[in-house]
Amino acid sequence: MGELPGQPDPARRSRTPLSRQRVLSAAVALADEGGADALSMRKIAQRLGVVPMALYKHVANKDELLDGMIDTVVGEIDPPVEGADWRTTVRLRVLSARRMLLRHPWAPAVIETRMKERPAPTPAVMAYLDGMIGVFRAGGFSLDLVHHAMHVMGSRLMGFSQELFTDSPSSAAASSPPPEEMAARYPNIAELAGAVAHEAGSVVGGGCDDQYEFEFALDLTLDGLERLRNAAATAD
Repeated sequence: MGELPGQPDPARRSRTPLSRQRVLSAAVALADEGGADALSMRKIAQRLGVVPMALYKHVANKDELLDGMIDTVVGEIDPPVEGADWRTTVRLRVLSARRMLLRHPWAPAVIETRMKERPAPTPAVMAYLDGMIGVFRAGGFSLDLVHHAMHVMGSRLMGFSQELFTDSPSSAAASSPPPEEMAARYPNIAELAGAVAHEAGSVVGGGCDDQYEFEFALDLTLDGLERLRNAAATAD
């Protein structure tokens, strides 16, 4: 007797009990391969060797799936190094977040979208941000300065930067005028564009955002925060 339509092949049926974490791990792996837009319950079910309806016992809908995927990858960020000062701790955790996002290129767009759509960040993101606030407070920052620090760090806390330009080859070819016209109309942009080089393998999302630029901006921000913290301590 053949398999009913939509039923998985018994030979592929997983012997490991289905769980929420198995569903999320499979979803993350599929997104790593083809992007979050290509995700579907059908594809996740095929990866796990189950029928699609079995997934809904663990994730109610696509939004809950995406939130769980965010928490799964944020859970990969390294914990604070014991005994390190505030600056070292912040820098290492942010760079760990960046390594996580380089492993999961789909994550920045999903994190940004879901943080705009839901009333509060997911539990893992909340715990991570709470921990970072605690690092600043333990490092001698006032609540007011911590507030400013969290704003100025922005998406960099999660390992990526919101770029001013999106300069991937496809978008540049579609929207940019010819080089001669570009140089005539926008000489300063043309001069800058001709002088810079990007590391294609380290870009998170579109735009420059390569490793050097990311660390340059991160260190510049930490330098400024340290100066403000020291100034406040002197004034007190």
